Amino acid sequence: MKRLLALIATVAALALTAGAALAQALNAEGEVRRIDAANGKVTLKHGPISNLQLPAMTLVFKVADPSMLSQIKAGDNVRFAAEKINGQYTITAIQPK
Repeated sequence: MKRLLALIATVAALALTAGAALAQALNAEGEVRRIDAANGKVTLKHGPISNLQLPAMTLVFKVADPSMLSQIKAGDNVRFAAEKINGQYTITAIQPK
């Protein structure tokens, strides 16, 4: 029983750590303008993205995992993380605010 409780506590701690890490990774905010699920792209009107040295603008991003697009819809305010992968601005994580 003690081992089970220790395991549950460990899993809970890991989940909290992962959640905090994701919150830090989602370092940009924007509004979903358009979703192009067929091509795995999303258009965002976003604020500055410091790691990409981008000012606020509207930009089309590729998504690293097209299944992320099912979590959002046009008009949603979102937090996201983006990187430049193979020369393309790519969303690596996204969630509605």
